[in-house]
Amino acid sequence: MAASCTVTASALAAPLAGNPQAGQAVFKLCASCHQVGPRARAGFGPQLTGIIGRKAGSTSDYHYSDAMQKSGIVWSEAQLAAFIRAPDHVVPGTRMRFWGISDEQKIADLLAYLKASAQ
Repeated sequence: MAASCTVTASALAAPLAGNPQAGQAVFKLCASCHQVGPRARAGFGPQLTGIIGRKAGSTSDYHYSDAMQKSGIVWSEAQLAAFIRAPDHVVPGTRMRFWGISDEQKIADLLAYLKASAQ
């Protein structure tokens, strides 16, 4: 079972509106390991098309860590935002080597881009 992330005051505030175009620029931080879109494939990380609503560790074209497979997470926007902020806090033992993004607007923009790319 994954450890829960500490809830901050900013997490309790109304969610920020995300801009998919700005999120595409933020995704460049992710693009060395992840792909998104109709032709996305796994690389150093799993493809992220349709990640919101998907069970963690469930795509067939990527070999996930045991921690991710056993996390029990279904990626909601809130859960994914927490993971983007601090991957190791949400899924201790994840193989994802990313320090996280602390800027709430960039996270909202990235989520908007991921949602738009799933269509």
